[in-house]
Amino acid sequence: MHSIYQYQEFISDYLQSQYETKEPRNLYEPIHYILDLGGKRMRPVLTLMSAEVFDADFKLALPAALAVEVFHNFSLVHDDIMDDAPLRRGNETVHEKWNVNTAILSGDAMLILAYQYFEQYNTEVFRDLAKLFSKTALEVCEGQQYDVDFETRDDVTIPEYLKMIEYKTAVLVAAAMKMGAIVAETSKENADLIYDFGLNLGLAFQLQDDYLDAFGNPETFGKQVGGDIIENKKTYLYLKAIEFSDDNQKEQLLHLFSIQPEDNTDKIESVKTIFNESGASDATKKAIQEYTLKAFDTLQNIGIDNEKKDILRSFGENLMGRKV
Repeated sequence: MHSIYQYQEFISDYLQSQYETKEPRNLYEPIHYILDLGGKRMRPVLTLMSAEVFDADFKLALPAALAVEVFHNFSLVHDDIMDDAPLRRGNETVHEKWNVNTAILSGDAMLILAYQYFEQYNTEVFRDLAKLFSKTALEVCEGQQYDVDFETRDDVTIPEYLKMIEYKTAVLVAAAMKMGAIVAETSKENADLIYDFGLNLGLAFQLQDDYLDAFGNPETFGKQVGGDIIENKKTYLYLKAIEFSDDNQKEQLLHLFSIQPEDNTDKIESVKTIFNESGASDATKKAIQEYTLKAFDTLQNIGIDNEKKDILRSFGENLMGRKV
C-alpha cells in the first residue's frame, strides 16, 4: 500500500502522460486547464487505494481513477456555469476564462473522454465499470437537480436533503472505491461492501462540509466561511434548526434566510447563534459521527486482512479530522 501523497503523485503523473496537443485547441485547452487546477484528487486516490486493498497493482486502476477525476471535473465545469461562479480553486472558472459555450462543449467532451478510459480493460471489467459509471453519472445529475429545486422550496425534509447529498456527492465517492474493486476483480460481495463504505463516508464528508461552512476556521477550511448562509442554502444545519427552534428562533431564521444584505457579517453571526442555541450544531455533529461509524462497521465484513482494514479506517479518520 502507498501513502495518499504517493497516490496523488501517481495520478498527476498519469494525467500529464495523457495530454497531447489536439485540435481544436479551444475544446481541449479548457479541459487541460481545469484538470491542472488540481485539488486533493480524493476520488481517484480512493480508486487506486481500493485496487491495492484487494491485492491489485495500482497501475491497473489508473485509467479508471482518471475516468473518475475527469468526470468529477466535468461536473464542476457545468456546476460553475449554473452557479455563475467566478472562481474555482482560487482560479478563474472555465466559462469566465473562455466563455459559456466553450465551457459547455469542453464539459461535454470530458464526459465522453471519461468513458474512453474504460476501453483499456477487458470486456467483463469494461462492462462492470461502464454500468456503474452510467448509474453514478445519472445520480449525480439527479442530485444536482434536487439541489437546484430546493433553492425555491420551503418544505424540504431531512430525508430529501440526505438523498440529495447522497446523489450529488456520496455516490461518486462510493463508485470511485467500487471501481478499484472491479479492476482488482474481487468478489461481488467485497465490491458492494467497499461501495457502502464509500457511500457512508461520503455522506459524513458532506455533512461535515455543511458544518465547516458555518463553523470552520477560515485559514484551514479553504472556502469562505458562512457561504451557505449568505446564499440561503437549506443545509442539514438549517433544517435541524427549523426542526428544533422555538417560534421566535424559527421566525428569525426564516427572515434571515429571506434576505441578502450587502454586509453579511451580522446575518452569519445571528444564524450561527440559532444553530448553536437550537441544538442543530450538536445534531449535525452527531449525524457526522453516525455515518462515519456506519462506514467503519462495514469494514468488518470486507474480506481483507486487518492491516488493510486499519488503512481504510485511518483514511476515514483523517478525512473526518478536518479542523473546525
